[in-house]
Amino acid sequence: MNSAMILQLLKDIFVFNPEYPLLFTQFYFWAFFAVIFAGFSLLENRILQRNMYLAFVSFFFYYKTSGLFVLILLFATVFNYYQGGFINKARKKKRKTLHFVVGIIVNLLVLFYFKYAYFFTDILNGLFEANFRVFDVFSWIGNTLSGEERFDVGNILLPVGISFFTFQNISYIFDIYRKKIKPVNNIWNFAFYVSFFPQLVAGPIIRANEFVPQIYKKYHLSRRIFGLAVFWILNGLAKKIILSDYIAVNFVDRVFSNPTMFSGFENLVALFGYSLQVYADFSGYTDIAIGVAMLMGFYLPKNFNSPYKASNPGNFWKRWHISLSRWLQDYLYIPLGGNRNATFGTYACIIGIGLIAIMLAHNIWVTFAVIYVGTVVRLFLYLSPERKRKIETNLNMMNTMLLGGLWHGASWNFMIWGGLNGLGILVYKFWKDRGVQFRTSLLAGLTLILFFLKCHYDYPVFTILLFWSAILFAGTLIRLFYNVLGGKRKFSYLDMCWGIFQTFAFITFTRLFFRAGSNLNPAEANQTAWDTARNMVNQIGGKWDVSIIGDIVRNYIAVFVLIALGMLIHWLPERWKRRYRLWFAAMPLVPLGIVVIISVFVIYQFITADLQKFIYFQF
Repeated sequence: MNSAMILQLLKDIFVFNPEYPLLFTQFYFWAFFAVIFAGFSLLENRILQRNMYLAFVSFFFYYKTSGLFVLILLFATVFNYYQGGFINKARKKKRKTLHFVVGIIVNLLVLFYFKYAYFFTDILNGLFEANFRVFDVFSWIGNTLSGEERFDVGNILLPVGISFFTFQNISYIFDIYRKKIKPVNNIWNFAFYVSFFPQLVAGPIIRANEFVPQIYKKYHLSRRIFGLAVFWILNGLAKKIILSDYIAVNFVDRVFSNPTMFSGFENLVALFGYSLQVYADFSGYTDIAIGVAMLMGFYLPKNFNSPYKASNPGNFWKRWHISLSRWLQDYLYIPLGGNRNATFGTYACIIGIGLIAIMLAHNIWVTFAVIYVGTVVRLFLYLSPERKRKIETNLNMMNTMLLGGLWHGASWNFMIWGGLNGLGILVYKFWKDRGVQFRTSLLAGLTLILFFLKCHYDYPVFTILLFWSAILFAGTLIRLFYNVLGGKRKFSYLDMCWGIFQTFAFITFTRLFFRAGSNLNPAEANQTAWDTARNMVNQIGGKWDVSIIGDIVRNYIAVFVLIALGMLIHWLPERWKRRYRLWFAAMPLVPLGIVVIISVFVIYQFITADLQKFIYFQF
């Protein structure tokens, strides 16, 4: 090997390449991890040195994933370490609160600058009819220092994983302020907490009071835990490469990129396929992260619990992205008042979100809708003081879901997605307390109204809503007849399946707005996302040529089989999954090694030409 080849090899190892970020699905990552684990094994019980080593390699991992954005991670680490110390050392309540507020504001300003610059620029342009453009201060500094125009100052790039490590830092500041934890005693230990590479760029969000105690513990890895760690890694790779990437590249991405080129049936299947894709992608990353961390003796929180088994929208959010749901509950929903009362923050948030919706929409009907909803809520609070607490609880919940939507992305489509999920929870809370007669009557009336609208205004969205309303009406009508005829037996299993079906369909259709702009630059997300969503609705709700469905299924038979197989495995009883996990973990080492080799060979037969980034890298 000559010097040029050696230099090129060193460059490939140590220099960031934006075209090939370091991903869990690359063989290069597993070579990287093997080297890291070998070094780790030499330091496993020298705790400070071990944590320093892991902090260093985690920063290197982030550099290989995001380049110079590692400087943002470095700033966040140093700032929050010292800010936590200031909060802890402050003797007076006012000074403690001041340091806490400064810590929260600085963290949010960094997040807002990178993630919401385009969003707030659009708002200002709409408010003042101006033509403001974003300006990348960090690119300007880089150009000034280098004396060259190396960076584009008119385009702000989003650092990978900034939402995740920012939320972790906020939880650290919060928990010190609430006296749930003591500050980390060493900046290297804190750097390790912030940057731990398995979960750094896409979660799960680790809480300071849960993870910090682990960084002081000695290394321990039992034979059973080793087997479980290997299982989670293989499980995650299979989800990502076999399910998510294959379905995306061979079907879902094609349909979403140009919905009008595909039939209504293909658009509908692509929408449901995306629900499986995003779950397999995100939970696959989490599974790998949990397995890798487990091999090093650290335990990350469970982030998914078979979310498509949820029987209502509220239960779905207790199963999906659990670390984010818990974070929003503890650091947003409860501080806003939770289920106790409304606070100033409650009304400030809802008014602010309403104004943002008006300014982004540039539509008189949206303005009227926001004013109307606000007026109705205010009247209910005034006329029904006995329901005040329930209404305020619902306001806090809706604020949480809307802001959770904005956390996912700074665009109109994510606000709609968050709002629809919040609305789904509110509707379910209203629905579950009503009798079958009321439900049947209400759905009958809704179905008739939608039928009238469909007859007089032939919009595809009315077709979709009419079809769904008719299905729900049929289900409640059967239940009503059963009750009238004196049926006594409770079909709890059928009730659960009916609820799962409704919830899965509802969550899938909200994903139309999530997927439509989630892979776009914020500068173009709003309009493109809206056009994609509208075109897909028009195709799904338009006239179908059922004669071509058979040909479509034959053309995409591998994709359709994978979608069906993926959902079947997802819906297996949890006790079955626990049994085969434990069976795998208990296998002797030689058979285990053979199974791993075969599994890796099979998994990588499905790999696409270009490795697909994890969807949640961009959040």
